[in-house]
Amino acid sequence: MRNSDTDLIYSSPKAQVKDFAFDAQVVEVFPDMISRSVPGYNTIIETIGRLSQKFVQNNTAVYDLGCSLGAATLAMRKGIEASACKIIAVDNSSAMVERCKMHIQAFKGDTPVDVIEGDIQKITIKNASMVVLNFTLQFIDKTQRQSLINNIANGLNPGGLLVISEKISYGDEIIDEHLTELHHDFKRANGYSELEVAQKRTALENVMRTDSIEQHIERLNNAGFSHVSPWFQCFNFISFIAIK
Repeated sequence: MRNSDTDLIYSSPKAQVKDFAFDAQVVEVFPDMISRSVPGYNTIIETIGRLSQKFVQNNTAVYDLGCSLGAATLAMRKGIEASACKIIAVDNSSAMVERCKMHIQAFKGDTPVDVIEGDIQKITIKNASMVVLNFTLQFIDKTQRQSLINNIANGLNPGGLLVISEKISYGDEIIDEHLTELHHDFKRANGYSELEVAQKRTALENVMRTDSIEQHIERLNNAGFSHVSPWFQCFNFISFIAIK
């Protein structure tokens, strides 16, 4: 039986499917939505926590850009062993920020967290030892992605880490078709109907523009990262680490 936290947003036929937005309706069901829609999501979150233990340094800042409800922020706060650090979590959805603050307050931790409503493209990154873009860059205009990555790179200290998780495309119609179908099978196995899969895909078409692995790596190299590599992939979902 589905409860009130279950994602039912696209379960009924819609005369017109609106573009996807991180509004109050999505916030209510977001944990269920993302766990049932993104293969490997929990592994990515857990690993972000482990990476924070290794990369976050004393007296530095940590950024979670596009923080949504703060899953990556909480994982990092749990993993951080360095002292005198601060996590800055940023999202442009007021509904997300309001609920994120509640989530952060519900869990105790030694590292303070500032949750900010704002445009991540206008945030000044400084004295950072770790930055996370967890399924965020794909919602930024493609023409503005390089400048955002450059801004992050400029604000990271030497040896600092950027984690980027994204849905990707290959530019090969056969591969993209098979990976998309595997992803849809994943969603069906998690209880989504054909109608839900189809309407969610329509809602995302105009707001989420994916890049290829090569485009991501080229962008990170152009920004001056010394070491870049994918560390996780499941179907057409991937996560990269980039070390300055």
